[in-house]
Amino acid sequence: MENKGQASAEYLLLIVVIIIIMAAVTIPLVSNSVNSTMDVSRASDTKNAIQSIANAVNLVYANGPGAKRTIDIYMPQDMNLTYDNNTRTINQLLELSSQNKTVSANVDYGVTFTNPNPIKGWHQTQIEWPLQNKTSIQVVFLT
Repeated sequence: MENKGQASAEYLLLIVVIIIIMAAVTIPLVSNSVNSTMDVSRASDTKNAIQSIANAVNLVYANGPGAKRTIDIYMPQDMNLTYDNNTRTINQLLELSSQNKTVSANVDYGVTFTNPNPIKGWHQTQIEWPLQNKTSIQVVFLT
């Protein structure tokens, strides 16, 4: 009778050891997968925000001096938007779990940001080409 109880305890101990080994292997894999998924989501949301601004800038440029457009944009992180005059792109450095990546969108005309550092969340954004300004279109984050 004692031998049967010992065999059951050994099987139970063996199952616990196997579960611990499987957990030690699968938890890092799941963690890496979650980080990669979050990186893709943040990169996609950032690209959508930058592209929305670029599309609005291009539309205002197409309408000419005096044109204005107001849009709502979701910023997935605290942003630090820059404009590169050489490549005519709006850029945002995106910090991912394994590396940094620059997300950019092309525009047809120069851009000036009144507040280039909007915080994470929804922002009402005004894109305007003032009549007196012949060098750039202004992007202002109102809220």
